[in-house]
Amino acid sequence: MADAALSGSEFKKQLQAGTPKMGLFVNSHSPTVAGQLAHSGYDWLLIDTQHGPMNHENLSAMLSAVENGGAKSLVRVGGYDDRPGIQQALDLGADGVLVPYINTAEEARQAISCTKYPTVGTRSVYFPQRSMNRNGLLGYAGKWNSEGIVALQVETASCIKNIAEIAAVPGIDILFLGQNDLCMSMGLYNKYEFPHMYTSPELGVATDKLIEHARKNNVILGIFLFGSARVGEFLEKGFSFYSLGNDLHHMLTQTGAYVNDIEKVSKEKGKVWKCRTTALF
Repeated sequence: MADAALSGSEFKKQLQAGTPKMGLFVNSHSPTVAGQLAHSGYDWLLIDTQHGPMNHENLSAMLSAVENGGAKSLVRVGGYDDRPGIQQALDLGADGVLVPYINTAEEARQAISCTKYPTVGTRSVYFPQRSMNRNGLLGYAGKWNSEGIVALQVETASCIKNIAEIAAVPGIDILFLGQNDLCMSMGLYNKYEFPHMYTSPELGVATDKLIEHARKNNVILGIFLFGSARVGEFLEKGFSFYSLGNDLHHMLTQTGAYVNDIEKVSKEKGKVWKCRTTALF
């Protein structure tokens, strides 16, 4: 069964049971790219409006393309105080949102409030919206509070410091570990030569603290990784929601593989070709 055919609650139930769900961030503002990736076999795609150049028109088309391809759709919004961004993403049909840069339990509560309809939260009700096309106003709004996927990003030293209180906030489905920003926030880029900050004792302690409090509150563990090399390690730690990078990273890594192959074969044939100098690979 395609993951888009699963209800949000069933999708989350599978994650809580330990069934891995693999996905990808989409940072290009292209419905064509989003649509193609939705047919690639990933369980979910996240449209990254925090770091991508999307407007609401792009976002609407991209969400339609993802749904058509059979993947679950999420949107990374601007932050816990990005009520307009959260509202637009959900009204346009996203199955859920990822809220970055959470530092305190109060910020977590504000984020959750923006995603949930009253009386649980403060999301505004409006009809008609694309999100309601399939099940109507009551069919959508009446079930959203349990069906929607709400993920909060764990990416600062302050978040780790307050993780016991944050993880206990009602309404959080996924705590999503962002190792890059967390390492930066903890000063590990200054302390370690790349990429040793990712296997440092300090990051290990912070990760263990996240795992402890997520488990205590029955919250799903998610993580952003570049590629698949460490998936097995985090499967053993109990993570079930994975991003394997983003669309632009996938494009660059595949391009790098082609470049390496062509350099090798051209040298073997005595017709040496070298790629142009680039900082990317």
